[in-house]
Amino acid sequence: MARPDTGVMRTSSLHITLVTETYAPEINGVANTLGRLSDGLRALGHRIEIVRPRQGEDLRQSSDADLMLCRGWPLPGYPGLQWGQSSMHKLLRRWKRQRPDVLYIATEGPLGFSALRAAKRLGIAVVSGFHTNFQQYSNEYGLGMLTRWVGHYLRWFHNRTRLTLVPSASQRDTLQRRGFERLALLARGVDSQLFQPSRRSDSLRAQWGLGPEDTALIHVGRLAAEKNLGLLKRTLHTLQLEHPLQRLKLIVVGDGPQKAVLAQQLPEAIFCGTQRGEALAEHYASGDIFLFPSLSETFGNVVLEALASGLGVVAYDEAAAAQHIRHGHNGALALPGDEEGFMDAASWLLEDSETLRRVRLNARQHASRQGWGAIVEQFESQLRGACAGTARDQQGIRPGSSTLHG
Repeated sequence: MARPDTGVMRTSSLHITLVTETYAPEINGVANTLGRLSDGLRALGHRIEIVRPRQGEDLRQSSDADLMLCRGWPLPGYPGLQWGQSSMHKLLRRWKRQRPDVLYIATEGPLGFSALRAAKRLGIAVVSGFHTNFQQYSNEYGLGMLTRWVGHYLRWFHNRTRLTLVPSASQRDTLQRRGFERLALLARGVDSQLFQPSRRSDSLRAQWGLGPEDTALIHVGRLAAEKNLGLLKRTLHTLQLEHPLQRLKLIVVGDGPQKAVLAQQLPEAIFCGTQRGEALAEHYASGDIFLFPSLSETFGNVVLEALASGLGVVAYDEAAAAQHIRHGHNGALALPGDEEGFMDAASWLLEDSETLRRVRLNARQHASRQGWGAIVEQFESQLRGACAGTARDQQGIRPGSSTLHG
């Protein structure tokens, strides 16, 4: 089917461009989410173009019709990741030749900013995603003086897109109070065939020094300052004091700039490094209780993965945990920032083996219903809606639309 020059939405497949600083095989929540969404959209017949920085593994890879690699700079606090370079003129040339129907901008750095400018100049619909609390992270990386500026920039950026997608109702409410406009929910899913209790491995637990009756407290995620990982040590020591007859072991899966510090603070813990695919699923399922002390998540994909693996999840009552955990039924929650409450919630799961067994069964049952299929279809609908809205604007139906000068 010939592509129209006006940018009007086609009735069948779309040419969708995803603009992001991070993408698979990198391991983080944004890359995982974008991978699932792009795979799902391709399965529905859409053409997906990826615009991202060139990472270390891309040294021999070149751009093509569905992939544009740009230069980048190291991202502070995230070794191995690149912050995309501004590439507006390159994007203009590329999109004049092959015009996308709609952009989805997942990150708000120089690359995302240049994509927004190019799309505005060409009249291409833009949807953005609020994936990362950069405003909150700036405090953790010694950039507290920039926090207010970052907050203003993020609001300005997202308010110049047709729609901003957020993963949870709590995140939507927070952003609305900060003056963000045109917000919509796009939840996250989990692959419950990959992450499931049947992947539990007695041999892996034996490597950890645990028998069938022992308890593995597990944490999975990036080991970074913004993740509030000091609470892992305090929780472990509290549980050891309150449950002296139980043999507890802390298992930490992941890597990051805080790994060395955390390993020094927790010499008795087992650090498994980065795990992927079935190996990651096996690590989850071989645990018993999942500790998630982070207060900085926009969602927290690992919470759903832990629930699908049949773990008793302990988390703060926000983001994914607030959306998917009912306290005492399929997990245990604490009020955000209440460390005593967090440790009490973990202790409650250890008080009675039947309670933990019931919570873990309920966790699996809930997560098994949180697939990606319906989420991809909702995303497709949101992108089509943005295309239709931009087409109406270009036809002069809704005057007064904002512009972004280049």
